[in-house]
Amino acid sequence: MKEAQLNNQTNETSRRGVSKAALVGASSLLTLALCGAASAAERGGGETIVTAAAIAAPAAEQAQEPQPGGATVVDEVLVTGLRGSLQRNLDIKRNAEGVVDAISAEDIGKFPDSNVAASLQRLPGVSIQRAGPRGEPQGITVRGFSGDFNETLYDGRRISTATGGRSVDFSTVGADFVGGLSVLKTPDVSLSSSSIGATINVQFPKPFDRPGRRMAFTASGSVQDDAGKVVPTVGALFSDTFADDKFGVLVDAMYTRHDTQTNRVFVSGWPGGYYRPCQLTPSCTDAQLNDPAGKTVLGWFEQQSGATQVYTKDERVDGRIALQWSPTEGVTVTLDDNYSRQNVRADNFGYGIWFNQDNLRNVKLDQNGTTVDFTQAGSQTDFTAGTDHNILQTNQTGLNLKWDVSENLKFEADASYAKSWLNPDGGVSSDNADVGYGFGIGPSLGISIGGDSKNTLPVLHSYGPNGDAARWADTSVIGSHVTVRQAQENTDVVKQLRFAGSWEQEGFRIKAGGSYMEDHYQIQQSNTFVNNYWQAYPGYGPASGANGGVMIPASLFTGKVSTKNFIPGFDGALPPYLLKFDAHAYQQYLTSLGNPQTQNIPGFNYGGGTVGTQFTGAFDLALDNGSIRDITEKTWSLFVRANFDVDVAGMPFHFNAGVREENTHVTANGFGQLPTEIRRNTGDPTLLTVVLSDPQAVSTKSNYSYLLPSIDMKLELTDSIHLRLDASRTLTRPGLNLLTPVLSVGTGQRVGALTGSGGSPALKPYLADNFDAAVEWYYQPNSYASINFFIKDVSNFIVGGTQRQTINGVIDPSTGQAALFSVTQQVNGPEATVRGVELAWQHVFGDSGFGFNGNVTLVDTNKPYDRTDISQSGFAITGLADSANLVAFYDKNGFEARFAVNYRKEYLRAFGQNQNTGAFGSEPTFENPSLQIDFSTSYALTKQVNLFFEALNLTNETQSTHGRFDNQLLDVFAYGRRYTAGARFRF
Repeated sequence: MKEAQLNNQTNETSRRGVSKAALVGASSLLTLALCGAASAAERGGGETIVTAAAIAAPAAEQAQEPQPGGATVVDEVLVTGLRGSLQRNLDIKRNAEGVVDAISAEDIGKFPDSNVAASLQRLPGVSIQRAGPRGEPQGITVRGFSGDFNETLYDGRRISTATGGRSVDFSTVGADFVGGLSVLKTPDVSLSSSSIGATINVQFPKPFDRPGRRMAFTASGSVQDDAGKVVPTVGALFSDTFADDKFGVLVDAMYTRHDTQTNRVFVSGWPGGYYRPCQLTPSCTDAQLNDPAGKTVLGWFEQQSGATQVYTKDERVDGRIALQWSPTEGVTVTLDDNYSRQNVRADNFGYGIWFNQDNLRNVKLDQNGTTVDFTQAGSQTDFTAGTDHNILQTNQTGLNLKWDVSENLKFEADASYAKSWLNPDGGVSSDNADVGYGFGIGPSLGISIGGDSKNTLPVLHSYGPNGDAARWADTSVIGSHVTVRQAQENTDVVKQLRFAGSWEQEGFRIKAGGSYMEDHYQIQQSNTFVNNYWQAYPGYGPASGANGGVMIPASLFTGKVSTKNFIPGFDGALPPYLLKFDAHAYQQYLTSLGNPQTQNIPGFNYGGGTVGTQFTGAFDLALDNGSIRDITEKTWSLFVRANFDVDVAGMPFHFNAGVREENTHVTANGFGQLPTEIRRNTGDPTLLTVVLSDPQAVSTKSNYSYLLPSIDMKLELTDSIHLRLDASRTLTRPGLNLLTPVLSVGTGQRVGALTGSGGSPALKPYLADNFDAAVEWYYQPNSYASINFFIKDVSNFIVGGTQRQTINGVIDPSTGQAALFSVTQQVNGPEATVRGVELAWQHVFGDSGFGFNGNVTLVDTNKPYDRTDISQSGFAITGLADSANLVAFYDKNGFEARFAVNYRKEYLRAFGQNQNTGAFGSEPTFENPSLQIDFSTSYALTKQVNLFFEALNLTNETQSTHGRFDNQLLDVFAYGRRYTAGARFRF
């Protein structure tokens, strides 16, 4: 009877035009849908079956089922390569109970892309965000929801991240030995409902996936055309099973290095506010400047403008071990450990010029109020250098027990412990040097904006000492300004327990269980702002006519970098070159001047508060009490899910209904301090020092509970046409870094730019009601077309409002009035609806080897951004943008070639800019349209040896952002092309 059932199921699968996959049992189908891996299949006596497990083995192999007595077991047929991967992805999508897209490895150690996020962007509705200075795909957006809206799991477990948010930096996930990726756009209540965008499940291989010995090696070299240095990637995987396949071990390790040289032009922020009418002329009288009602002209201005060149060295080590033991039939114990350590060092140098709205004259505004030209008398010109060095280390250990009591009854228990460290060594994470000239020789400098941020740079005019452009970077007049050092230390510990039991019989499955998750996040920062040491030698020195600062030896400047063709494809000339120098050498020079407490050092800031009486020559750091956060979040969950398979008018109908109850308790601890005084720097009138009260411990608690139902329905109208309907409620919790219970005000500030951030420990999660309707047509093997409509009604949106307010009545010495701080605080607020459609088409042209995979996503909302709204409560949904992806490929006779094109329209990326000092709340950041074309190819020399080549960003595209209006450029990064060549070995 069992053989007959198996044969019938196999024949039915073949009849429907999919690959020969014996999908035996509802639990196998469930695993396929939720884990993105083809199921294990039973083999009947004497019969050879090409199973879904065999086809998917290199991708996301599942444990093999025990063999019936007397069965003849033969080697399974492995379908590898690009077309094999696409077929597995199609099968996963087709057989899933909800809306699932997947990517599986083409072979062991052969993932479609070198970066996990880069692979995910090939899927419908998925776009990426890049890390500007590195150009690496770093995060993803699913159906317009980015960052924390998407939950990332490793083999079904939440991974910790010490960055403070809930999203994972995908540049830290080594792709080479990933087995597969699943993107669950509708939730599985037995796994999680904590993502409004999608749940991304990263699957790693295990030794029982394919018993026997397996080895894989990869070695390559890559070069970014601007960095010009070939750097290596090497990795190895070993897997074997012993003692009649009752014990297995898998070990892999990977070293990856990327060097990138990036050119950047920036405007740190476009604060909004009001000008005095006289500022539109060359001068203002004292009466006009002192008139409290004199500001009547609406406008946005450039807070700071500059350009830098950044050289980034990104090294990552990944290691993994998985042990499996099957002491008896039906019992599998798995112990695994995942480790990664990413070490990123970025050295930069450039210039930055600071502007204050009250000091601007000859202001010209366009029709939107954007300042397109102005002059500022006595402008300071800063030349900057810095080194940012951050280490992100993560380790996750898990133990899993699966017990198949019978064919009908199964249990699973899972426990894991994950910890992430940001800078576990406790070293300095950021060193910055700022030198320049100004005051007495400061020019009446200005900026002209002559075009759109997509292709035009801001143009400095009248620059150089006393306006002499030929002396733009004259080292004979450059003196010291400020020295900023910071040490950021974060940890995040995630503990998880999960238990589930399931019962299945023909046409019916039920699964129930519960879980516990504890997330403990800690953060603290030390810096030179707290002790005011950053202001030890400000003022630019004697050449600038200031009381403070010392001249900088010309020998500290090690070269000049031309700015010609600095940003490809952009109009607008920059100053002729950048000065190259090292922040550490600058600090060492200032330290070499001696101890200002034991000798008189001209130019030292003796009147600068604590720096004047405590600084002894070394730029030591002090703990910032306001940065200390200790957040603990505990969540208990219960779930139940039932699946029914029936026929409706002769058509197979699959119905899945579930509900998940989540109860969360949050404890937030910190130290509160309020400003008691603001002092102006005697050596540099552009700087302020805020004196704070003694720290007071603050602790708050909050809790919330939500019931999260989910329904999935799939009707097979014909063998090849499927109809899906899905409805669910999901949530996204606020980032742990937002739950601080205190108001934080920095001690080191600048004139006209006082800022603070408010705590929001009682934030509630976003809540979404989601609806999907899809039609899928699987018209031939490895080919399908689909259309999916979706709606998301989201409430409890968390918005960051920025308001100008007084704090503790302190006086601003630069105005003589009560100090106005721009305080940013997160609050729960409005509701919004997101709606869209995903169109996907995958086609293979017979046996020609040619094919393509394309998709288009169109999204819309009832709450678009209103650029004319200058209220402090302005709101819009971030991340929404139409996107399109196309992969054209050839795969035959061991040769593969692939062109991948990814496009995304302009979208609102976030609220907030690098400087948030405007009068109208947090100003927006828009990402300009992006288009990237990548190429990859490989050739199988033998069954074991594969050569490959990859070229990224063939057309040398840039990444750019702008503010409220299109001509308000914020950032543009030119990160160049990257080429990789190497070999893979498989045994």
